[in-house]
Amino acid sequence: MYDSIIKGGRWFDGTGAPSALRHVGIRDGRVATVSAAPLEETDCDTVIDAAGKWVLPGMIDIHTHYDVEVLLDPTLSESVRHGVTTVLLGSCSLSTVHVDAEVAGDLFGRVEAIPRRHVIDAIGDLKTWRNAHEYAAALEALPLGANVACFLGHSDVRAAEMGLDRATRKNVRPGAAEVAAMERKLVEALDAGFIGMSSQQLLFDKLDGDLCRSRTLPSTYATTRERRRLNTVLRERRRALQGGPDVSRPQSLLTMAASSLGLWREPLKVSLLSAADIKAIPFVAYVFPAMARVMNALGGDFRWQHLPVPFEVYADGIDLVVFEEFGSGAAALHLSNQLADREELLRSAAYRRRFRKDYDKRFGPRVWHRDFFDAEIVDCPDSSVIGKTFGQVGQDRGGLHPVDAFLDLVVQYGGKVRWRTTISNHRPRVLDRFAADPGVQLGFSDAGAHLRNMAFYNFGLRLLRRVRDAQGSARPFLTLERAVHRLTGELADWYGLDAGHLRVGDRADVVVVDPRHLDDSLDAYAEQTVPYYGNLSRMVNRNDAAVSAVFVGGTYVFGDGQPGAALGNRRTGRFLPAA
Repeated sequence: MYDSIIKGGRWFDGTGAPSALRHVGIRDGRVATVSAAPLEETDCDTVIDAAGKWVLPGMIDIHTHYDVEVLLDPTLSESVRHGVTTVLLGSCSLSTVHVDAEVAGDLFGRVEAIPRRHVIDAIGDLKTWRNAHEYAAALEALPLGANVACFLGHSDVRAAEMGLDRATRKNVRPGAAEVAAMERKLVEALDAGFIGMSSQQLLFDKLDGDLCRSRTLPSTYATTRERRRLNTVLRERRRALQGGPDVSRPQSLLTMAASSLGLWREPLKVSLLSAADIKAIPFVAYVFPAMARVMNALGGDFRWQHLPVPFEVYADGIDLVVFEEFGSGAAALHLSNQLADREELLRSAAYRRRFRKDYDKRFGPRVWHRDFFDAEIVDCPDSSVIGKTFGQVGQDRGGLHPVDAFLDLVVQYGGKVRWRTTISNHRPRVLDRFAADPGVQLGFSDAGAHLRNMAFYNFGLRLLRRVRDAQGSARPFLTLERAVHRLTGELADWYGLDAGHLRVGDRADVVVVDPRHLDDSLDAYAEQTVPYYGNLSRMVNRNDAAVSAVFVGGTYVFGDGQPGAALGNRRTGRFLPAA
């Protein structure tokens, strides 16, 4: 009767309804039965004993940069192994639907810290599509492990229509025909099932390559008329705008948020980056929920994206995207492919004065706290500095300014100096408020990007651990059912996807979680080499005992840290069109 049975687990349906002990029967990729009584197991290929475990809908990751990796490793196993069964591509105005290989390398290489030459090789060798319909078909033809849904990147269509050089010049405005062509490309993408468009106004995201190096992304040069035309298409089709406002210009945040308002017309679905408890600006944690409440009270359909775990980052030397937000840091990253010139720059007294001035500036919008006493060295050829902060190293060296202590080590050892810091989401009670706020969407893992800097593939498991632990304390902030809903069905419903629920007739995307192993292993540091990126060693998460089984489309694909036979050998995930 069944292809697979998951028996005796605590079943969550993804709607927030009360959980219960149930037996789940799967047939033809769908949930066939949810029963209080045991199911007949005769001739059933896969039976999972879930006694003492949680049976959840597969989790949804609303913010990834898997656009290149999905071509090279369609299993997307780094997410799947942690219970994520649906991922959204095309974030931050970046997609590979229309641009060629060189432009894709320039867009993704520096902004998302994906090695440019590998982006160029992947798109150059594997791109077979010319438009959104063909792109969706190309994804559907891959042996996908997880389901994928897509935004169309604003920078992608702008660069393709205008050329990257013209698209990134302040004094160049697109002609009427060019705006109309961008509009047509967006309509075509929505017809192909894309969930919306992503657009970016953040000015510290910089281009790679030589032609337009260190200019900001094409979407940051878009005119008001261009944005309005594209937003109108999204509004009329009830699709979503994912946006990244410029933190240095609060007016861009207000403008993007206010675009959600209806005012005698349909509201626009808007999801902005990102609600965070930023160390550098602690009061802003109260602004995000308040703004969402105001926008939605006025008739908008507005959400913040939020990473529900501490935003801890690692860096090799000076190569970290947050340095882009101030002039001296951006100058060093501009020379990332000219290491001799960079070393000369970092040695110069004039540059160090400039860096110290940027570092000591304590006011104004920013992402990084700029405190080298809050930056621990975790690896270095000089073992005497490991475990210390750069500030402590400066004190040990006769009261050296923290900037000079940092730059001295970078000049001497380059990327062999590895260090870490937590930029935001450091206060548990603030995280709890965000996790329960209806104006906040939980996700924003950035999976597939910043390969050496961060790893948040298991964000959903870490949230579930926090919710469970809080229920046993004096300050619960969510029920487990509501937490599961926030990670699954709530997101699927807002983006219009056939995912995120586990009722009879729903897609059988299922995760079996062992709550006994939602422990400190979720926070452990781990690395794994990536063959298709030249064996680059990237950060990952490894908490394999926490996830006993993952099913995508009714097929067992992962469990207990090991891939199933189907993963990578046949398609289990699908391209999910927006409803």
